[in-house]
Amino acid sequence: MIRTVTAGLDDSPESRAAVEWAAREALLRRLPLKIVNVREPGAPAGTAVVPRAAAEDVRLRHPRVEVVTDQLTGDPAAALTEAADGAELMVLGSRGLGTVGGFLLGAVGLAVIARAERPVVLVRAGERAAGEHRPDPAGVPSAGTPFRPVVLGLDTGTPDDTLLEFAFAAAACRNTALRAVHGWTEPRAGVHPLYGDAAARASYARGQAAVLTEVLRPWRRKFPDVRVIEASRCGGAARVLVGAARDAALVVVGRRVRTGAIGARVGHVTHAVLHHAEAPVAVVPHT
Repeated sequence: MIRTVTAGLDDSPESRAAVEWAAREALLRRLPLKIVNVREPGAPAGTAVVPRAAAEDVRLRHPRVEVVTDQLTGDPAAALTEAADGAELMVLGSRGLGTVGGFLLGAVGLAVIARAERPVVLVRAGERAAGEHRPDPAGVPSAGTPFRPVVLGLDTGTPDDTLLEFAFAAAACRNTALRAVHGWTEPRAGVHPLYGDAAARASYARGQAAVLTEVLRPWRRKFPDVRVIEASRCGGAARVLVGAARDAALVVVGRRVRTGAIGARVGHVTHAVLHHAEAPVAVVPHT
């Protein structure tokens, strides 16, 4: 079965931005686009026209993208999670937080991100194609210039192939660089025998950078055409990643799938990136 790039649609501007981003992503990946609308039980039947109208609009702007629609009835979070699990990736919209950028996560979006078994991309209202590309020589935003880099947040202690594969593939289909970001903190006083010594701190930093290089080595071989920028930085993982994501076309973060008593949830680094990054954010579930 051919998977689709699936976008959740309602009558909000953020969901329309998500559909437009999903159409561009479907073109990059050479996959069909599915537009899904969920009508809660008891809602007016006229809402069924929403995905059809959106599909016609997409076909006019992106004639090379195959577009299908699906009208569902039920709980929006549950229905969208089920739709995500049958997709290559799910794309949802979320309101931006004004001048500080980032996303305002609603209960539905957060539930889908926390439970979906496939990647979920969050797109803020106002997202435009030109924002994913570098400015032209005059400094003017343009969709005709090369893509900005894909930025990957990576925990080198527990690297996951699913997350790395997604990030490298996203960079490859955009013909852009992948910036792999690893944030680490210095050992506490009394833990490291040479804590406070400048040479020891520099050695520790080199060791962290070397681990990042080793994690990325097999993926460089698998994706030889992707230019990799390694960024091993001292600092909290969330702060380092948000800072590195300021000029990203796409930010890729992981979500560890938990099946224990805690249940589905979003980790603090991913949560921080979702709230503060201005670029679209892909949350990739992994074990």
